[in-house]
Amino acid sequence: MKEKVVLAYSGGLDTSITIPWLKENYDDIEVIACCGNVGQDDNMEDVYKKALESGASKAYVDDISEEFVTTTIYAAIKAEAKYEGKYLLGTSLARPIIAKKLVEVAHKEGAKYICHGCTGKGNDQVRFEATIAALDPTIKVIAPWRIWDIKSREDAIDYANEHGIKVKATKEKIYSEDANLWHVSTEGGDIEHLENEHKEDIYKECVTPEQACDTPEYAEIYFEKGVPKKLNGVEMAPVELIQAVNALGKKHGIGIIDIVENRLVGMKSRGIYETPGGTILYEAHNILESACIDKETLHFKQRVAIKFGELIYDGLWYSKLREAIEAFMDCTQENVTGTVKVKLYKGNIKPAGIFADSPLYDESISSFGNSEYYDHHDAEGFINLFTLPLKIRAMKEGK
Repeated sequence: MKEKVVLAYSGGLDTSITIPWLKENYDDIEVIACCGNVGQDDNMEDVYKKALESGASKAYVDDISEEFVTTTIYAAIKAEAKYEGKYLLGTSLARPIIAKKLVEVAHKEGAKYICHGCTGKGNDQVRFEATIAALDPTIKVIAPWRIWDIKSREDAIDYANEHGIKVKATKEKIYSEDANLWHVSTEGGDIEHLENEHKEDIYKECVTPEQACDTPEYAEIYFEKGVPKKLNGVEMAPVELIQAVNALGKKHGIGIIDIVENRLVGMKSRGIYETPGGTILYEAHNILESACIDKETLHFKQRVAIKFGELIYDGLWYSKLREAIEAFMDCTQENVTGTVKVKLYKGNIKPAGIFADSPLYDESISSFGNSEYYDHHDAEGFINLFTLPLKIRAMKEGK
């Protein structure tokens, strides 16, 4: 009886050549391709057919995009989680959902092995394997990039050509790309040279601010306990809302970043990320939150969000610490309900109105006029006490 291996399959260069390589290098093995649809702009019927044509005995192409939104994207929005202050974690957020699907298929098929096409220099190998270890530590992992003689994407293209496998990648456009509902990332090729300005024709989602719509546009986003629910007064399903906000961001040249980041595996890498809808949702959430959360909670939340982003980036979604931080984040969002109006124009997002259900901001207190709850004279005593340590230090130092 043949051993079964479930392959994390996308239909791209790396996973397409993995199927024949597995069959060439492992005796009596049955390759089952599994593609988790997290909103990437691919024809899933073509992906299914290509998997079988490349040698898989069976292929699963399952739409898991709603789970992607409601499980990891919502959590990221509530935390406003970023890695190193910039990256909105597009690839990182999808990996635990895809890896969970791989484990489910392995259990269904009775497979002892899961294979992925992640390179030996990347973060994704850790993210996949950390999730697999957390969900079923008995499953063994096959990672061809850590085994085979293929050393580069150019070698991989040669291998594909030799085996009659059609791939979109060419040696002229050697970029490594990852796309899902939340973002598109582009790495490799001439981007690896820091002295090069990245080429704008690589964009898959966005237009440049220069090419963006010449007319400003207002958008209203309604959040319920930190979760986006409505766009311009229309309630939408989770995937539908992300798609709609993405369309706004693309139109107005919002959400493009070019960063050098510190990979989990120890090296620095450069990536171009397009997150049009996510950038708008983060900013709108931040605007609403500023009126709804007290200072101490907000400041502590901002510090914890850094760790939350690192855990997601490092592939530790299924860790106890991630669960605990998310529970804290949910607690902070109990009062973050209301609508934010933003003005979108040429890559910029401008606040244009906050309509919170229960804001902590109170105009009668915050205005410069008199208030029942705040007497200007009280500030004198407060300042005396607040500055007392500074006065004592100055006296002791003889100033």
